[in-house]
Amino acid sequence: MREETKFKAWVVREKEDKTFSRALEDKAVSELPEGEVLIKASFAGLNFKDALSATGNKGVTRNYPHTPGIDVSGVVAESSDNRFKVGDNVLVTGYDLGMNTDGGFGEYVRVPAGWVIPLPDGLSLDEAMIMGTGAFTAALMVRKLIMNDVRPEDGDVVVTGATGGVGSMAVAILSKLGYSVFASTGKQEAHEFLKSLGAKDCVDRSEIRDESGRPMLRTRWAAGVDTVGGETLTSLLKTVHAKGSVTCCGLVESPKLEMTVFPFILRGVNLLGVDSAETKMELRKEIWSKLSGDWKPENLQTMVNYVKLEDLDPYFGKILKGEIQGRIVVKY
Repeated sequence: MREETKFKAWVVREKEDKTFSRALEDKAVSELPEGEVLIKASFAGLNFKDALSATGNKGVTRNYPHTPGIDVSGVVAESSDNRFKVGDNVLVTGYDLGMNTDGGFGEYVRVPAGWVIPLPDGLSLDEAMIMGTGAFTAALMVRKLIMNDVRPEDGDVVVTGATGGVGSMAVAILSKLGYSVFASTGKQEAHEFLKSLGAKDCVDRSEIRDESGRPMLRTRWAAGVDTVGGETLTSLLKTVHAKGSVTCCGLVESPKLEMTVFPFILRGVNLLGVDSAETKMELRKEIWSKLSGDWKPENLQTMVNYVKLEDLDPYFGKILKGEIQGRIVVKY
């Protein structure tokens, strides 16, 4: 691959007045960061963090110009690491990809070999991105529930923010593993979609969110998967059965957790945080092995909307507003 080879990529730029612009630009392979593996992208998934980067959030991306995209799957175009050869199908999610290292919303990415995972048997390149960080994070959350002895026979498990990338994948994975799953959403029109993923029923997000300020509430759930944070997470922790667990990974509602310790010390409730970006490679491979096998959601194609790279721009705003159902995947 010649270093002057040109390709298309979304580039976000910081302007003199500290506002940000983004446009589809021509770049050269020589402009990519250093790394042992050059990948020609086949698919890239859109995530909430990508939209933050694309709108100039310095908590996600410190330096601009920048190309977002924390998920990518594709074919190795060059490799100086003997673990990978030209033509290998691979995927990359998390680490610094799309944050401060140019990411998947360009036709080529170059990354350290230590970030790259060979595409597991049982997965196609597009399936890997339909799942992407959403399914990877959801699987980490489900794994933590299982490690804390949450079993299907224990009762109902609720998933908040259920129409989003992580939430919808959590519904699908939990239901496939035999759990009774209730999907929490504010979108009445999404109920049939969520039931098609395996949800036993849907509950309005207002039923989860309690603003009474009471330190404890009547128990309802064996466990919870929370993707939104804020008062929703607070309320969920107050309604989980004794010795139950809640996994959390998001803050779209709020990063604040304002509550007493009573659910933790009187009911023994567990709050289990998940950070998928820095997951160690051994665990990454374990999770992707599960996602290509027994944990692989059914009917993945019903969960995705494919878009062309040049048509991606409107979706940054939509995902920030919670207007995305399932997964948006760029198809190169």
